[in-house]
Amino acid sequence: MENVLPPAEELRLIDRELVQLDARRAQLMHRRAWVLTALRAAGAGPAPVPARSPGAAAETSPPSAQNILLTLGGILLTIAAVAFTLVSWGHMGIGGRAVVLGAVSMTALGAPLLLLRRRLVSTAESVAALGLVLTVLDAYALKRAVLPGTDAVAYTAVAAGVLAAAWAAYGRAVGRLRLPLPGAVVAGQLPLPLWALSAGGGPEVTAWATLATAGLDVAIALVARRTAVRALAVTGAVVTGGWSLLTGGWLSVSAGSPAASAEPALLLLAAAAVSLGAAWRAPAAAAATATVGGVATVAATGGVLRTLVPADWAVPAYLLCAAALLGAVRVRAPRGVLTGLAAASGLVQLAAALWAAPVVLLALTGPAATLEDVWGGPPVQDVVLPGAVTAPVVLASVAVVLWAAPRLVPAAPLPRPAAECAALALTWSAVVAGPAALSLPLGPTLAVQLAATAAALVLAVRPSLLAALLPAAGVAAWSPPSPTGPPAGEGHAPDRASDDTAGPGGGTGSPDGATGGAPATGRPDSPSRAAVDPVRAVAGTALVCALPSAASAALLGLATRPATFSALGVLVALGVAAATAGRGLVRIVAACAAVVGTTGLVTATAAAAGLPGHRIGLTLLAVPAAAALLGARLGRHPVALPVEATGAAVVPIAVALAVPHPPTLALVLALAGVVAAGTAVRAERRPLAGYAAAVLFVAASWVRLAASGVAVPEAYTLPVTVPALAVGLLRRRRDPSASSWVAYGPGLAATLVPSLLAAWGDPDWPRPLLLGLAALGVTLAGARLRLRAPLVLGGLTVALVALHELAPYVVQVVDALPRWLPPALAGLLLLAVGATYEQRLRDARRLRETLGRMR
Repeated sequence: MENVLPPAEELRLIDRELVQLDARRAQLMHRRAWVLTALRAAGAGPAPVPARSPGAAAETSPPSAQNILLTLGGILLTIAAVAFTLVSWGHMGIGGRAVVLGAVSMTALGAPLLLLRRRLVSTAESVAALGLVLTVLDAYALKRAVLPGTDAVAYTAVAAGVLAAAWAAYGRAVGRLRLPLPGAVVAGQLPLPLWALSAGGGPEVTAWATLATAGLDVAIALVARRTAVRALAVTGAVVTGGWSLLTGGWLSVSAGSPAASAEPALLLLAAAAVSLGAAWRAPAAAAATATVGGVATVAATGGVLRTLVPADWAVPAYLLCAAALLGAVRVRAPRGVLTGLAAASGLVQLAAALWAAPVVLLALTGPAATLEDVWGGPPVQDVVLPGAVTAPVVLASVAVVLWAAPRLVPAAPLPRPAAECAALALTWSAVVAGPAALSLPLGPTLAVQLAATAAALVLAVRPSLLAALLPAAGVAAWSPPSPTGPPAGEGHAPDRASDDTAGPGGGTGSPDGATGGAPATGRPDSPSRAAVDPVRAVAGTALVCALPSAASAALLGLATRPATFSALGVLVALGVAAATAGRGLVRIVAACAAVVGTTGLVTATAAAAGLPGHRIGLTLLAVPAAAALLGARLGRHPVALPVEATGAAVVPIAVALAVPHPPTLALVLALAGVVAAGTAVRAERRPLAGYAAAVLFVAASWVRLAASGVAVPEAYTLPVTVPALAVGLLRRRRDPSASSWVAYGPGLAATLVPSLLAAWGDPDWPRPLLLGLAALGVTLAGARLRLRAPLVLGGLTVALVALHELAPYVVQVVDALPRWLPPALAGLLLLAVGATYEQRLRDARRLRETLGRMR
């Protein structure tokens, strides 16, 4: 570290700072002495506290230590009182018992008054807690001594009520104590439920008692000022009210007649009234509390209506009540209450949709049974779901509610674009589930599936048509809300959709789906409108719906031969039309789906012509060939690559079908290689398609040789080595800096390694001789041209071939020598190498440098 100032100047500055610090310390010490003198004169002076370092701290602060001591003292006194009541009670008479307990209880309850006057709050809290426990012991002692034959549950209910009232009065009288009022709230949870149990009432009576307790808790929570009292009251209301709701819901669902469902309905309606009253008075929790009240209202009215309709129509009955509740949301009420009621209706709608979901899944997955017996007839559905007949009605009803809610309900919690997309998906689900619910035959079922697919694709291509399809329902085109706003008191949420949003292809959404649409108004986009693109959302939802129904229709068509060609033909036509008219992701997905459908058509045509499996695989190569031609025609269009990739995915299927017949397999691989080579002509596809073509050609030649019974490995490897070396030579001419390992390594290894492995297992001499001569020529060429790969690979091959040829003679020589001679020779070799280690190291370095200079 270098000093900025000269040392003498810096020393003067340090001395000056020290003098100032000493002067400040003397001033503070003088002031401290004066303050201590003044405090002692006033009689309140504390003893001087020695200074401590900043990091030092007392293990416990005085208030916390005081609280711990007081708590321990209160616990010990409580234990002593319990022990006295349980153990020593029998040794005293009735008068003595009353005097002792009464005196102790009154003392414990009266002492906090004196302690609070002396500002001993913590001590007063501890003594008051002891007094509260003693009152419980008084009640227990009274039961044991005076009322031994009284019913325990009834006596506990009365005692809890008396104690709750006494503790509440005591807490209000001594306002500074924090324990009596929360204790009164806890004790107040017991009287009514225990009274119901003691009266021998059934679940209905207990539920009414817990509901009344919940009502008292709600009233306490609304008027209480202390946080602890309010929190305990809310907890009690949740527990007791939740028990009442569960009991009422169970009784309502299990009721078998309108008369039996009346009392559970009244119970649920009373619980709903309590919840809505709390929501009206407590805005902070209005949404959650109103949601509970709304669900209870739907459960009450739906439970009565359920007993008046057939069993299959029970869910639509609840759904009707939920829709009516959503209509009642338009009344004047606090925003939180309206939101909660709308959320309650939404929860019921969601539950109904989930109830109907298995029917949709069955309709989509049931056709997969045709894979077990293709063209063997329509599949038989063995699974019968309860209420399946009404599932389409439920789904359609929920869809209608979702369409209308954002436009008619001011407090709808679901944004308009999300509601519209969900309604679209539910409408599609209702259509798909219709045939399964009605058990329609194959023809109508297939027609419905294809119609659902076509409608979904139309909406995916032209999502703006959705608004034009519902003029009667008051559904206008997506547009921002009126500048004048909703009527006073109705607080409509602003629409989140508009016309001037991007379409499915990335352009602006005009009414006809083309680009260049103009905004509906001249106002700038608000954050809510910019955050959600309804056109793209509807297009994406419709596309997601179209894919499962298309797959289900294709599988269902496998039931019979005419159905197969009809379904696949329609699906291919729909895919081509959507790919032609659509934009963006819709166009890409539709084009790929058209390729998949074409593959199915080719397969079905070949199978109908009676071709064997390997011939069908050969026929399937028409699909990747057509996809490659279409990709070349499209050029750099975004659809080109997905179409070619989908077509290329058919090649493994064709190969798998041709595997049982090797000659056809070789032909399939060769033709696939021709398609890949043709694709590699294009510069943008060359890197991947070129390698694929080489692999396919090599595999085709190997399969053809194996099918012809050729067992010589060179017949497989030489056709690979010669083109590879030619390509490497061209590579080196174009790029002289390319390494010989990259240019010649793969080609040389393709022949030398398999031939070497065959030579080591060949007892004859022609292959080792020819391989050794070829490897020697490669080595000499590498040394002459200073190429590392030929020199290393050829040299290693020559050495291994020579070792293979000399191995028998070496073994004979070793067997003829004495057993001690090989170890002796190895030792001498090690000594020689060790003695000339430095020279050998320099030789190795020179060899490495020589190889390093090669390429």
